[in-house]
Amino acid sequence: MLFRKVTTWMTRLMPLLVPTVSAASDHRVVVYYQTTNINNSATEHVSLLPLINNAPVSATHVLIAALHIVDDDGGIHLNDYPPDNARFDKVWSDAAQLQAKGITVMAMLGGAAKGTFQRLDGDDASFEKYYAPLHNVIGTYNLQGLDLDVEESFSLNGVIRLIDRLKKDFGSGFAISLAPVAAALTEGGGNLSGFSYFDLEKQRGSSIAFYNGQFYYGWGDASSASDYESIIDDGFPANKVVMGLVTNPSNGGGYVDLTTQASVLKELTSENPSFGGVAGWEYFDSLPDSNSPWKWAQWMAEHVRSAAATTGHKREISTTEAVWRRVRKAGRRVRREAKRVYRDYIA
Repeated sequence: MLFRKVTTWMTRLMPLLVPTVSAASDHRVVVYYQTTNINNSATEHVSLLPLINNAPVSATHVLIAALHIVDDDGGIHLNDYPPDNARFDKVWSDAAQLQAKGITVMAMLGGAAKGTFQRLDGDDASFEKYYAPLHNVIGTYNLQGLDLDVEESFSLNGVIRLIDRLKKDFGSGFAISLAPVAAALTEGGGNLSGFSYFDLEKQRGSSIAFYNGQFYYGWGDASSASDYESIIDDGFPANKVVMGLVTNPSNGGGYVDLTTQASVLKELTSENPSFGGVAGWEYFDSLPDSNSPWKWAQWMAEHVRSAAATTGHKREISTTEAVWRRVRKAGRRVRREAKRVYRDYIA
């Protein structure tokens, strides 16, 4: 018990006591961290410290996943347990040390397990009930932001209310990101969230730091630049769109080998000097070396921070490619209108 109290105290104070050495941040390298213990063991901790103990420090953000709002155990879980469970003591201790080295530590809320956003989408009294434990966790563990992974129906008003409240309670510097499937950032594309990301960007874009688009499981293809380019062509700024990747074939469908990924990132960074970066699902077994998962962040940082990206010189696309991109954009608009007609007049 004493160790856990000391851990909580250090989590709050470590970022203030240790001199900050900022990680490189010209392009984001976002690490999702869900497997905190090997084989769900209570003792075999997957440490984040190699991310800062092996130079250069390459990760810009670490997202601890996943928080779920529930109806028992104090109203909130980190995966299957309350966040103050002893198995997470080293998670919070590691997080404080990462913050001291300039890495932004956030939590991911939601994901594939449904119920969190349904609970946050009720009337004001219901919202206050379910928001309270989330607020407490953010404050207790000094989280610097929240990633909203909405994979269930959530109203536009509901997500706006949540974003506004987080900004009110934790200040303008509190980072808010969202993790839509990549298709949801294109006109008429598939969407798991129930609200339009185009509408959200119009109404609260200034409050959203970036979007971690999921370019896997068939919702986007990271093996070419086309799907990312479609998002940019449809109006989302490149500096806010992070390409979400699977870090190992065992972590989900849509893994792209690193040789192919290198060429895609070279194309994207040369055409988009403000390229938003990459995100990896997830940390514990990331390639190129699953026994040294921190090397994924270093590899990605090296490939997204190319000379073209850091000097601001943009490579112009060919006339042929420009024509094809306009054709694809027209096709997406037709898809969007067809869905609208079906929804409004047929369904």
